[in-house]
Amino acid sequence: MLVAIASTDGETVNEHFGRADRFLIYDISEQGGTLLSIRQVTPWSVGEADHEFAEERFAALADSLADCSRIYCSHIGARPRRELEQRGITVVTGSRRISDIAVDRDWMQSS
Repeated sequence: MLVAIASTDGETVNEHFGRADRFLIYDISEQGGTLLSIRQVTPWSVGEADHEFAEERFAALADSLADCSRIYCSHIGARPRRELEQRGITVVTGSRRISDIAVDRDWMQSS
């Protein structure tokens, strides 16, 4: 399963979805996780809490992550979460160590 992780330091899930300028792409399996690539993206959020939803920028970002089953980020707005879930991508929020994602078996039972 491919997952995208919003991280500024490569060790923790610590970036807001809309502010991320890169996503770490991991292949997660029962054997653990392997970093496959770092995808540079254009952040779609302008950084203001009540900004308008930028349809084209969001679509470009979502399309670039379409092969991922899950996205891990520290925070995400309600509409982007809904839009991603409509595309079949599960969004997981909160801060955690990236190394813990590979050993967390809860995701396997819900997939």
